[in-house]
Amino acid sequence: MKLVDLLTKFDYEVIQGERNIEISHLQYDSRNVAAGDVFVCIQGAGFDGHQFVRDVYQKGASAVVVMKETEMPEGLTVIRVQDTRYALACMSADYFDNPAEKMTTIGITGTKGKTTTAYMVRSVLESIGMKTGLIGTIETIIGDTAIPSKNTTPESFLVQKSFAEMVKAGCKCVVMEVSSQGLKQDRVSGFTFDYGIFTNLEPDHIGPNEHKDFQEYLQCKKKLFSQCKHGIVNMDADYVDEILEGHTCDLETYGVHGDYDFIAKNIRLFQKPGSLGVAYDLDGKLQFPVEIHVPGDFNVYNSLCAIAICSHFTTNPEIIRNALMDIRVKGRVEIVPISKRFTLMIDYAHNAMSLESLLESLREFQPKRLVTLFGCGGNRSKDRRYEMGEVSSRLSDLTIVTSDNPRFEEPMDIIQDILTGVQKADGRYVTIPDRKEAIRYSILNAEDGDVIVLAGKGHEDYQEIKGVKYPMDERVLIAEIIQEDAVKKIL
Repeated sequence: MKLVDLLTKFDYEVIQGERNIEISHLQYDSRNVAAGDVFVCIQGAGFDGHQFVRDVYQKGASAVVVMKETEMPEGLTVIRVQDTRYALACMSADYFDNPAEKMTTIGITGTKGKTTTAYMVRSVLESIGMKTGLIGTIETIIGDTAIPSKNTTPESFLVQKSFAEMVKAGCKCVVMEVSSQGLKQDRVSGFTFDYGIFTNLEPDHIGPNEHKDFQEYLQCKKKLFSQCKHGIVNMDADYVDEILEGHTCDLETYGVHGDYDFIAKNIRLFQKPGSLGVAYDLDGKLQFPVEIHVPGDFNVYNSLCAIAICSHFTTNPEIIRNALMDIRVKGRVEIVPISKRFTLMIDYAHNAMSLESLLESLREFQPKRLVTLFGCGGNRSKDRRYEMGEVSSRLSDLTIVTSDNPRFEEPMDIIQDILTGVQKADGRYVTIPDRKEAIRYSILNAEDGDVIVLAGKGHEDYQEIKGVKYPMDERVLIAEIIQEDAVKKIL
């Protein structure tokens, strides 16, 4: 492969050397560089690839791509670009022979709902015989292989590599979560999405390593609608006008409170032993009854979005209805059916906004009691602890404060911060630092008609303490607990 063949999608300047040289591999991690490779110097929160130019030269790199002035060894081809992250995305697409052009690509952005909607879409597409890959917060699915995720949206090289593996595995579609960071850092540049989806937008991910303010967060989200052919948007969402400003795609709409392309009418909740769900009548471009066995008004929107996307692949209502009815997403209002007396669920809600949305939705089912068990991560904002404590105390009948990922903090220090927020409202609470013991307490003390939420961990299967990740999956903990004689008697 010639270097020049990877420089087709952006402007560049040859500072020294020749662009027609043969290269072996494309690299962005200096540790992986070998003889004949081209190395792209990207910059992150705690590193700068430009610092490793001499190192990769000594390893035999043939070329480097830079965006700042850097001392360059003689004999090294140097390509200068305006933005090396954008260059990496474009080069990666060419390096893997543009796999996005060989599948239908679906990108979902928004503050909430990305994960659930992605799984809903994949479920429907798979049910109509379209093999579909997935890239998201929980995992990347390529054919029959699932790989746990480190980032919601991986680095652009890994996105293109996954696309290429999906094509090889026979995938006809890919649905992926597109984070604001992914858009900010051009991880999904180098190709155009066939479908771009907007679920909602609320203040979140504001911090020194994410976005400096809400406006930047919004501007990053809206980039998707100049990088897709067809947009599908939640018109009931706040900031939707700002998100769509300057869009270059066709548009399709969904929601509850307007005359949209896909509308949910006559929304109603239902309960079954140990289970909660929501149903509605779909109107607009398609008309049929919808029933989903996961609770929450937000799942009305998630399912509407999935229907809007999938309507481009099938208009058979039975296929869509059946696929949505069977949806289960790990760690997203995931009901664990252990008893008909009460409902136990696991959810990833790990900030005040998501916890409040979840608890308000569950309140609508009028449970005997709403019990919330959660902790907060160490080495993170204390404000999150105060806010989650106050939200849980205000909306729950009982809050069980426990540990999450303490990281390098003492668990009891984190718990004390949470209790500061809990005590601002009037809900009952108990403190049980050991998470397994806290879960055992919630089950042993459950009352008929209770809804118990284990919040914060969701799909995670570990607990991080002092830099070490120890295995801890709440599903495993629950399975161990319900085998105990004392628990068996009350289930």
